[in-house]
Amino acid sequence: MPKIDLNEETVNRLDNLRIDDESYDEIINELINIYEAEELTLSFAGDRIE
Repeated sequence: MPKIDLNEETVNRLDNLRIDDESYDEIINELINIYEAEELTLSFAGDRIE
């Protein structure tokens, strides 16, 4: 696993998103999954089925 350094503001924002002592790995993975799902949704937004 790569190591990343986060500034204090980013850590505070992550802390505000955490639920029930969720680990940073869990919250970051969840955010990545949301981002990927939204990107996939946007890539199909212009496609029409007729």
